[in-house]
Amino acid sequence: MFELAAPSALQWLIGVELARYRKEAGLSLSELSAACGIGKPKLGHMETGRSTQYPGDIRKILKACDVERENIDRLVLLSSRADDASWVGPWTDVVSDWLRTMVGLESLARREFVFEPIVLPGLLQTEAYAMALTTGASRVRPDLADRLVELRMQRTLLLGKDEPLELHAVINEQALRLRVGDQEVLNEQYRHLVRMSDLPNVTIQVVRPEAGLHSATTGQFMLLDFVDARSIVYIEIQDAAVFVDDSARVGTYTLSTQSLERVALSPGESTALIESLIT
Repeated sequence: MFELAAPSALQWLIGVELARYRKEAGLSLSELSAACGIGKPKLGHMETGRSTQYPGDIRKILKACDVERENIDRLVLLSSRADDASWVGPWTDVVSDWLRTMVGLESLARREFVFEPIVLPGLLQTEAYAMALTTGASRVRPDLADRLVELRMQRTLLLGKDEPLELHAVINEQALRLRVGDQEVLNEQYRHLVRMSDLPNVTIQVVRPEAGLHSATTGQFMLLDFVDARSIVYIEIQDAAVFVDDSARVGTYTLSTQSLERVALSPGESTALIESLIT
């Protein structure tokens, strides 16, 4: 579990994988250093993503951890991938490290499951809704609002790429009904949700109070799945975030996604509900 992020989301993700394999092998950094011939300080920096992980070093480390060749090749392939998160650069001066890392990981992901109990997911927001939400946030400096909204709108382009992000969003009905902006802003947002739900890579479900309990009662979370790395959970707190990489804990959140899918309205029923809110 991490509360601080590395400068590069790609290096951070590789580092998480290296640390997972070392721990699964039951090795300390000192023991791994002796086994693979790489210095302990360098290994520590590789695991935090603060040092470039070269393919040759990755192979040495994973062989010392007795990792199967298939998984070694998978991680080496990931290390050679272009960093799809480089587009975040123009906004690095206005976003925190943890937010920059989340956006970077999202750019690298194949699939995202997000549960939002209070507000609508960032990837599904219109510009007007995002602006109303941002300007209404007491923690956002007024002079930064426009640029933060630009960043949020840039994120939404992930859903329209040649190989788009697969998004499954489960939203509390409360989030749909929350007064953000005026009714015109909300109507535009509702219509946008309906349009987005027609995309083959987007699934939207709504949870109604009368549906009863589910196992995500602790609040918002995002589960990111990757082609060449294991899943990561992202959780926002008041002015920071937590990244969960422990396999058992990630598994718990995976069960929560299944619980939410069962309890929520079907995609078709959810779209009908959203349409009924347009006035």
